[in-house]
Amino acid sequence: MLWALGGLPLLTAAYLALLARRRRHAVRLASIAIARQAAAGGARWRRHLPPLLMLAALALLITAAARPTAELTLPVAERTLLLAMDVSGSMRAEDVKPTRLAAAQAAAKAFVEHLPREVSVGVVSFAGTAALVQAPTTSRDDVLKAIDRFQLQRGTATGSGLILSLATLFPDDGIEVENITGQRRFPDSDIARPAPPPRPPVAPGSYTSAAIIMLTDGQRTSGPDPLDAARMAADRGVRVYTVGVGTAEGAVISFEGWRMRVRLDEETLEQIALLTHGEYFNAATAEDLEQVYRTLGARMVVERRETEVTALFAAAGALLVLLAAGLSLWWFGRVL
Repeated sequence: MLWALGGLPLLTAAYLALLARRRRHAVRLASIAIARQAAAGGARWRRHLPPLLMLAALALLITAAARPTAELTLPVAERTLLLAMDVSGSMRAEDVKPTRLAAAQAAAKAFVEHLPREVSVGVVSFAGTAALVQAPTTSRDDVLKAIDRFQLQRGTATGSGLILSLATLFPDDGIEVENITGQRRFPDSDIARPAPPPRPPVAPGSYTSAAIIMLTDGQRTSGPDPLDAARMAADRGVRVYTVGVGTAEGAVISFEGWRMRVRLDEETLEQIALLTHGEYFNAATAEDLEQVYRTLGARMVVERRETEVTALFAAAGALLVLLAAGLSLWWFGRVL
């Protein structure tokens, strides 16, 4: 359709030829006053403005017919968010006041309350194993109650949290979760279920209907490799936003008579975000954690995507057509 723009210079040439023909066949003016008025500069630009507007309108309408697209920031139509949150014993550390877990719960609840109502939120907790504590829902009360029910456990299986989140988002993919939850996938039947065909990989970050936000404070101590789980998310186009809660030097915690220093594994969290085209955030204080969730909330409300903008060009072209016709009728009593 853009080749049709090549006809606009031909229309311009035809318009100039018509003006020259009119000048050659012009009749003698009836008086000197009328001649002076015709020669005035205002009369010249008025005569040429409506055709010029019509030419611009044609250019816009031809461009609209080519169905142009642009990358725009638009509100999300609908989306599912999975909060994968660490409930390992190290979350009792007090380097983030009052404790890492309490700060994470408070920030997560504020984040959920400010999300648009059409966004579904699910909650996965992980320590030595992972559990779906709240299936994706638009009920904010259910999500807040699920976050309040967290209980500290032993171990840190970040890979398990990611895999269970993916199994929740893609229940028909046959993702094996027995080893990470301690439960059979089909507890109500002894019949072997046929494995679904493997999902063909897509571009990382291309799945815009869902995202995973994973909050953790320590290194993996059990479960599958979190980088393998991140590759599974990348193959499905799901972005994983990782949040590392805790200070750079870590903290010493006491538990059942033993003491240990718990540290962040920032390198792994950064690699997870990089593999899935997400983003890594560090939260060394409760205020940092609140700011991270505010930033994530802004990211979840809008998204950048390629959108057809034909209507904008068509509307602008139609407006110029009306303006050209209206000015011509007002000044000369005719449409062009």
